[in-house]
Amino acid sequence: MSRIGKLPIPIPNGVTVGVDRNYVTVEGPRGRLARSLPPQIAVRIEDGRVRCERPSDSREHRSMHGLTRTLVANMVQGVSAGYRKELELVGVGYRVQKQGEDLVLSLGFSHPVRFHPPQGISVEVQDQTHFSVAGIDKELVGQVAADLRRLRPPEPYKGKGVRYRGEYVRRKAGKAGKGTK
Repeated sequence: MSRIGKLPIPIPNGVTVGVDRNYVTVEGPRGRLARSLPPQIAVRIEDGRVRCERPSDSREHRSMHGLTRTLVANMVQGVSAGYRKELELVGVGYRVQKQGEDLVLSLGFSHPVRFHPPQGISVEVQDQTHFSVAGIDKELVGQVAADLRRLRPPEPYKGKGVRYRGEYVRRKAGKAGKGTK
């Protein structure tokens, strides 16, 4: 039996979960999420908890069991608490500011980069070098944070770029013969 798949998902107060065959909707104080799940796994609501059950121990059913449970658990947590990814800019002259809904990043290019977040995602700027991406959909929050990081990934020589807060960037030595003759 899958260790993750067999765990029940508790439904917090203020959150409602609806199941229609393989289509799950979750509503909570932060919003509403809906997702179509693999039809092989049965999703049931019992005693204020969500349970995922698989029909057999075949390889396909085992792999879908834990995935389905995790997707539903992420939806429940998203509508109740939400998700947040914190990013930071490292580099001389690198800065971020918010103009309306858009994010304007100065990343050492010849032009500022404008980024418009998708619907359901909010971007907050704490100061010129720290900002965060927040929302209820874990997958979308992670994808937007990865798209922002991809604009200027941290480079290994000076560590300049957009990185997740607390991310360790492995540094390389520069030229070996610099300064010697």
